[in-house]
Amino acid sequence: MFNQLTKKVTKVLILGAHGTLGQALVAEFNLPEYVVVGWDREEADVESPQIGRRLVTQKPDIIINATGYNAVDWAEANDDEKNACFKLNAIVPERLAKAAKELKAIFVNYSSDYVFKGDKIEGYKENDKPDPISVYGQSKYEGEKAVVAVGGKYYIIRPSRLFGPVGSSRSVKKNFVDIMIAKKNDSFVKVVNEEEASPTFSLDLAYLTRQIIEQKKPYGIYHGANSGRCNWYIFAQELFKILGKQPKLIPVLGCEFPRAAKRPQYSVLLSTKLSPQRSWQEALEVYLHHVGE
Repeated sequence: MFNQLTKKVTKVLILGAHGTLGQALVAEFNLPEYVVVGWDREEADVESPQIGRRLVTQKPDIIINATGYNAVDWAEANDDEKNACFKLNAIVPERLAKAAKELKAIFVNYSSDYVFKGDKIEGYKENDKPDPISVYGQSKYEGEKAVVAVGGKYYIIRPSRLFGPVGSSRSVKKNFVDIMIAKKNDSFVKVVNEEEASPTFSLDLAYLTRQIIEQKKPYGIYHGANSGRCNWYIFAQELFKILGKQPKLIPVLGCEFPRAAKRPQYSVLLSTKLSPQRSWQEALEVYLHHVGE
């Protein structure tokens, strides 16, 4: 008798599917071995207390949370914004983690380099103690702690300075790269010559996410930024060099652009658990060529 073995197809549910990272994840998992379900605001209110029940009825094998509050300065404005920030970045991940644990599903949540104080010039490893200095950073850290406390099969991935093809969600904001591209024909551009970190290309982060899952890496916290480090000024220099544009770049201190939230001065994410991602310069060049097509 001939018995045909049917290969199991893995169901992936991606929340925030129309965002910059969410759409990259949807494209990354668009493979024969996966069934991808993408939800954004129109399909699901992640802030609803019933979101866990909705996830359970879908019975996904993997839940990826690409939602979040990222209006860093607005979070400092008043209690309503602070509460909204903590709800999306801490309470929602906890609910999703509980649903994933009930399903015995893998849960992926994204944090931020802002969980760190920013006083380690050499950069931060995955197990370094967070010490956030902003409401946004604190909310992300509370989200990390909540997911760890729930337990189960979880991955927490920290990116930094995300850039990539802009999503279609209403809440998507322009990233630094796209802001600079819009200024490519200006005669001069003021750029902050401080705040060193590791830029992250959304497509590389999506690929890294799939690799972590498929390679069955130990559950826990990972750093997902591209290799290397730069401040905003160096980032802009490289961008205009790749574009072949030469507006006069004027380095300024952060106080030139008053912002409500404190920023880490050094928040380079060192990856000690995974092979290094390609450099941020290589990733930036790929993205800029994509934009120019």
